[in-house]
Amino acid sequence: MDINKPQKVTSVLPKRRQDVLRWDGWGYKDCKFVCEKERVSFVGDRYPISGRMDNFRDWARGIFNVDLTKYNPAAVQPTTFPKAVRNEVFLRGLSKNGIDYSDDGMDRLVRSHGQTLTDVENLRKHKYKRIADVIVWPNCHDQVVQIVELANANDVALIPVGGNTSVSMASTTPAIHDRTIAVVDMTQMNRLMWLSEENLMACFEVGIIGQDIERELGKLGFTLGHEPDSHEFSTLGGWIATRASGMKQNRYGNIEDLVLRVKMVTGNGVLEKQFTAPRVSIGPDFDHVIFGSEGTYGIVTEAVVKIRYAPEVRRYESLVFSDFETGVHFLREVAEQQMQAPSMRLIDNIQFKCAMLLDPVANWYTGIVEALKHFYLTAVCGFDMDRIVAVTLLFEGDAENVTQHMQGVYAIAKKYGAVKGGEYNGRKGYTLTFLVAYIRDFAWDLNIVGESFETSIAWDKCITLCANVKACIRRECERRGIKYFAVSSRVTQSYDAGCCVYFYLLFKHLDIPEDSLKLFMEIEEIAREEILACGGTLSHHHGVGKLRSKWYPDCVSQVGVGLYRAVKKELDPKNIFAAGNLVRQEQQQQQQQEVNKT
Repeated sequence: MDINKPQKVTSVLPKRRQDVLRWDGWGYKDCKFVCEKERVSFVGDRYPISGRMDNFRDWARGIFNVDLTKYNPAAVQPTTFPKAVRNEVFLRGLSKNGIDYSDDGMDRLVRSHGQTLTDVENLRKHKYKRIADVIVWPNCHDQVVQIVELANANDVALIPVGGNTSVSMASTTPAIHDRTIAVVDMTQMNRLMWLSEENLMACFEVGIIGQDIERELGKLGFTLGHEPDSHEFSTLGGWIATRASGMKQNRYGNIEDLVLRVKMVTGNGVLEKQFTAPRVSIGPDFDHVIFGSEGTYGIVTEAVVKIRYAPEVRRYESLVFSDFETGVHFLREVAEQQMQAPSMRLIDNIQFKCAMLLDPVANWYTGIVEALKHFYLTAVCGFDMDRIVAVTLLFEGDAENVTQHMQGVYAIAKKYGAVKGGEYNGRKGYTLTFLVAYIRDFAWDLNIVGESFETSIAWDKCITLCANVKACIRRECERRGIKYFAVSSRVTQSYDAGCCVYFYLLFKHLDIPEDSLKLFMEIEEIAREEILACGGTLSHHHGVGKLRSKWYPDCVSQVGVGLYRAVKKELDPKNIFAAGNLVRQEQQQQQQQEVNKT
């Protein structure tokens, strides 16, 4: 089956995305955790979880001493917005070229932020000092070229966005006050341009959302296989811009492994290879200049990607281990034997308990007691319920190979004393990933501040990293008088040489006199210093953005920063793509001053 003509895709994100998604947090408007008369429940039918969560409620009460009578749901939607800095010549140019745009306040607001705690707090308290001045919706590559030419001619800053799911403040409007800022919303550029079954390649416009890619390819019997936690709302272009990773990277690879060719409109023309081939040796691969550039070099418009036939079977499983260290050793041996399942993730004891309790009351005994056999784990296996952890697994492929793969992984797990936790818990553990941000926003309404941050690390440093960072966070919380808090970790992606590790910090902030968000950021910054000291990276897949730019020079060296700036100057000589990511804002402003002088 070949497709030679562009196929329009119906996006899950309409132009008025605020009609579908929350304006002040994560996810769909019709899905959320709620608290009514001290009863916690999840509403909405988009996820395989709904109903009352009494067990989860009681656990949270015990950890954080939550007073459910003080539940304070989301803020009031604003009706006034910062005044726009208008560039009439630029706007007339858009109209002349038939390019759709909006200066509506809500259209501007919902595309001027990401999903960090700072973004959410600023939205809910209407504290934003700068939002985009105009939103532009190109419908094809040629219109993006026209937009960039207009911006170059009229000194307009362009910020390309997809689903605004960034947790690095990469899509947060930069502090530019003397120029018009136009957000280029790419989500309506979402066509399947062509597909070749013989070559197992497809070309997409990069505004297409992850779940739309899988839906459209699935109709044709194919898959891309890239499923980041933000899969429901993030775009192919966003994945390229941040060097994203997905939950099934063990089978399909990270985004740089999946993309064969990229087309990007820069301030100095279009950057694109003139061929599509599996590999070449013609000097540096300039596509890898684009990966991770975070909107600072140009706007990616199209990408050729590898596709595979949709798997014949998909099998979920879960394994329970006596403690976190044993779970890490298990993952390490699986990696040594190159037997990683497409997705295999180790969650620590806190997340284990949380996941087990995130079940409606009606499913408690069938989902937990029957599947995990509490008595068997403690009395027969000798597991301590305050130390046990779990690995959730997803296997994909043809039936015979999946069966053999599962048997091989089980044989390794048996060496480490694992107990099977069942398909139900494996499936739930995988899908609960998509609910983490909903939980974070609900916790905020209960006066609990919480967020995650990630890194990658070599195997021999993984256990030390997790222990040191957790100890560091506990120490900082106690030093600041934070009585009710939880710190947790999980290993999410496995490689031959190392793994990706997430950390989670949550604490009750109702009785803390100083600003809770500021307090969280201080602790996270100290934790990040500890991560780097332990040999961890600045980021595995979230990117640098503005949030982590202070560490960027130390991570790549001053020579690396110089190289980044040299490429920036070549591709964007007028600093049109002034997102302020990677290199700190003051350095971007210095470059702009140099541009103005010339």
